Amino acid sequence: MLRAAPAVTVLCHVRPDADTIGSGLALALALDAIGVEVEVAFPGPWPLPEALGSLPGAKLIVEPGDLVGHPVAVAMDCASSERLGDLAAILTAAETGIVVDHHASNRGFGDIDLIDPAADCTAELVLGILDEADMPVDRDIATCLFAGLVTDTGSFRWARPNSHLLAARLLETGVDGQGWTRTLLDTHQFGWLTMVSGALQSAVLVPEAFGGSGLVYAVVDHSCSRTIDWDEAESVIDLVRTVGDADVAVVFKESAPHEWTVSMRARSHTDLVPLARSQGGGGHPHAAGFSASGPADEVIEKFLTAV
Repeated sequence: MLRAAPAVTVLCHVRPDADTIGSGLALALALDAIGVEVEVAFPGPWPLPEALGSLPGAKLIVEPGDLVGHPVAVAMDCASSERLGDLAAILTAAETGIVVDHHASNRGFGDIDLIDPAADCTAELVLGILDEADMPVDRDIATCLFAGLVTDTGSFRWARPNSHLLAARLLETGVDGQGWTRTLLDTHQFGWLTMVSGALQSAVLVPEAFGGSGLVYAVVDHSCSRTIDWDEAESVIDLVRTVGDADVAVVFKESAPHEWTVSMRARSHTDLVPLARSQGGGGHPHAAGFSASGPADEVIEKFLTAV
């Protein structure tokens, strides 16, 4: 379908991360190389993080209002159509809508669904598509795929064996693995330190939660996050999840007054998908999330009641 299409629209999810953008740009670069007209977009209002804007192929990204909306559209790394925001209409209007994703909560919403929860990242699935379509993977494409792979595996801390093999293959094309890992995972603005300090001071341990497995949660309110780029707050969950007293870690992030995104992580046996779905979200058994609205204490209380 992709090779035969004269033009393709690639859609990435709201608050784009390295897997959705890296996967989208990798596919777009490969299609562009074989003469397919291609456009890439993600829903606003949040801007693309600076690190992701420096990935190869970023010039193919257009503003949502400038989208043509081609006959074939691909939703990349979206667990549900809601993750596309207003751009979900582009997928619906396409003659063929394709969904490429690795989230266990994804029940499929395209004409063609490639959903594999066994994959560590959507970038892995895109590489499989390129191989199946006999499209060459050069250094630029490999760099975009590596961005998705290294971030979604936490710098390979929870990677399956196949991800290490994929990383070796991508690095052999000349990808600057060390440089991109620093850029994507270990580079923050100075204001990030203040934000992290406030978040950690807000941390609460609830040992009896999840049947005694324990919960630790923290809050990043709007006053802490507004002085830095929105994506900087995403890293807080990786600090909170290191607490060994709780199997589940949660971070409530206020993107605008009374508007929250909630990230959840499980260290071992807790399956977070049912909880995420009950709150209108989704994800993986050990990494999921959802959105919420209201004052902080009400949002937290509602979550604790659901737990």
